[in-house]
Amino acid sequence: MATKVHMEALSPTMEEGQVVKWLKGEGDAVAQGDILAEIETDKATMELVARGTGVLRKIFVGEGVAAPVGDVIAVIADEGEDIAELVAGPGGGAESGAGGQAGGGGATDGGAPAGDGAAAGAAAPGSGAAAAATAATGRVRASPVARRLAGDLGLDIAAVQGSGPGGRVIKRDIEAAARAAAAAPTVAVPTAPGVEFEDLPLSQMRKTVARRLTESLGPVPHFFLTVDVDMTRALQARVRINEMLAAQGAKASLNDMIIKAAAVALTRHPECNAWWQGNSIRRFNQVHMGVAVAVPDGLITPVVRDAHAKGLGQISAEIRELAGRAREKKLQPHEYTGSTFSISNLGMFGIEEFTAVINPPEAGIIAVGAVEERPVVVDGAVVAQPRMRITMSCDHRVIDGAQGARFLATLKSFLEEPAAILI
Repeated sequence: MATKVHMEALSPTMEEGQVVKWLKGEGDAVAQGDILAEIETDKATMELVARGTGVLRKIFVGEGVAAPVGDVIAVIADEGEDIAELVAGPGGGAESGAGGQAGGGGATDGGAPAGDGAAAGAAAPGSGAAAAATAATGRVRASPVARRLAGDLGLDIAAVQGSGPGGRVIKRDIEAAARAAAAAPTVAVPTAPGVEFEDLPLSQMRKTVARRLTESLGPVPHFFLTVDVDMTRALQARVRINEMLAAQGAKASLNDMIIKAAAVALTRHPECNAWWQGNSIRRFNQVHMGVAVAVPDGLITPVVRDAHAKGLGQISAEIRELAGRAREKKLQPHEYTGSTFSISNLGMFGIEEFTAVINPPEAGIIAVGAVEERPVVVDGAVVAQPRMRITMSCDHRVIDGAQGARFLATLKSFLEEPAAILI
C-alpha cells in the first residue's frame, strides 16, 4: 500500500520545514525507520524517517525548498504499484493538510508534480488554462495556499498557468513560477559600493524568531527592573573555583556562575520561576534554565535542566556542549524546550545594559551586561570597582514589582558574596 511522506512537525514550534538533503533518491528501496531526508526546522536540522516500506517512487519537494507541516513531500510504494492517482490527482504534490505519514488517503489540490514533464511553469498573462479561468469568472482560480504563497513571493498569480482541475493554480504552480523567475536571465547588478539593497531569504529559525517576538512583546505586559552589582568577590571566587576545577580538566566562566546564582535564587523565589498558563500560573520546584545562544541565522535557547542542583563544572560542560551543537543545528527538541526561566548575556560584546524579550510561557528573563571598572563611592571615597548591570524583564500577569525586586536582591547578594549560595 502506498505511503504518503508528509512534512512532519519535528519540533514543538515548527510550522514548516525546508528539505536540506534527500538521503534517499527516487527508485531507492526504503524500509520503515530509514532516514529519508534532513529537514531544517525552526530550531535545528532534524532527520525525517520513513513510515512505510517499499520504493521511494516520487519526490515532490526538492532540496532547498520549504513546505508547511502536513504537506505531502514524497510517495513510498511497491515497485509495480500504480501511484498515478496519488501523483496526478488529489494528494499529489505538497499541499495536503493531513499530518504525519499515512498510507493512502486524499488531499487537496491536484495537478502534475513539480519536476514532471507536465509541471506548471511561469506563463504570460492570458495564456492557456489560466487565461480561460480568468476570462470566465473575472478572477483567477487558485487555492488559498497558492494565493498566500504568491503574495509572499511577490508573484502576479494571474501570470501563472494552473495545472489543477479546470486550470486552478495550486501551490506547486507558484513554486515552479518562482523557480522559473529565479532562473531567468537578469541584468547583472554590481556588488561594488553603490548597490542600494539586497533582499535575503528568511531561514526557518529567523521566521520563528520573528513570530515569537510578536507573540511576546505584543500580548505579554513587560516591565523591567535593573540592579547594579559589585562583581569584586565573584571575580575573585572564579579564580579560586577554576584552580579547583583544573584538576578535573574543567573551567567555569562568569556566565556559568551567574546561571548557578540565578538558579539558586529562583528556588528562594518560586513566584518568578513560573509559566503563564492563561487560566492559571504554574510554579516550578525545579529550575530549568534557558541560556540564549547566538547562531549564524538567529537565536536559540538550550536548556540546562536542574541548574540549581548542579555544580559549576557540570553547568559549564553542559553549556559548552549544548552551545556547540546548537551552532551545528544538531539539538534535539527536548534540549531547547521546557525552560522555566532564561538568561541572555551580551556582556562579552561590550554591551553595558539591555532588556531581553520574555520567552512565553516563561514569566521572566534576565539580561546580563558587561563587567566594567566604574567609579563608585565607598565610605565617602571614590574608588574603582568591577560593576555589572542585570536587567530583569517580568511578565506582569505573573510577577509583581516587589516580587521581581526581591529575586534580583537575592541574586545580587549571591554575586556580591558567592559564599551566600551555600547558606
